[in-house]
Amino acid sequence: MANSFFKFKQFTVQQDACAMKVTTDACLFGAWCAAKINLLKPTYIVDIGTGTGLLSLMLAQNTNATIDAVEINEQAASQAKQNINTSLFENKITVYHSPIQNFETNILYDFIITNPPFFENDLLSNSTQRNTALHSTQLQLTELIEHLKRLLKPNGYFAILLPYHRTAYFENLAKDFYLIEKTFVQQTPQHSFFRTMLLYSNSTHQHSQENHICIHQSNNTYTTAFTELLKPYYLYL
Repeated sequence: MANSFFKFKQFTVQQDACAMKVTTDACLFGAWCAAKINLLKPTYIVDIGTGTGLLSLMLAQNTNATIDAVEINEQAASQAKQNINTSLFENKITVYHSPIQNFETNILYDFIITNPPFFENDLLSNSTQRNTALHSTQLQLTELIEHLKRLLKPNGYFAILLPYHRTAYFENLAKDFYLIEKTFVQQTPQHSFFRTMLLYSNSTHQHSQENHICIHQSNNTYTTAFTELLKPYYLYL
């Protein structure tokens, strides 16, 4: 059974009311994006499908941007508000209980971060809440693309975390954007890739980078690359 909370260096994430708990790959994605926004220096960020508020909190630790965190599930949105309101970053983040399809704003965002429902067309569980969090019956990737186009500034950026096997499919959907960086994630050097982190721009870029990162070394300790990214967040790094 997952812990009811996950304590970081500068904030704590309560997660008992959320179907999707804090995961290592989500933490890696948040840290990876936080490193990007160090360079991009956005003013407005939107987190699509914030869940516990984890990604918004990780970015807030690293930027002065205003962050809108949008979440479809009422219990998750309530818990995200709790996590944010008890953090040092409550003045930076606003949580909206809404499907992204109904989210209306006058803002065009410099940066969009999303860890969307993963397993489109895969076997569903018996839990409606977990299905909404895990599966894209409520927000398919084709629909997500349309909302990225709607919400992103002409010179804005977005980052997305995907299962590795969905990478080529998403890249085909996102042809109207410019891929800047693609980072494949594996658990250890002996494991296959299982996640992909993608960074896109809404304006022309001349070339893109392709990288990979291992979470653990063969002896089950964290790799140097993972440690460097997560050191600002994990308590014992």
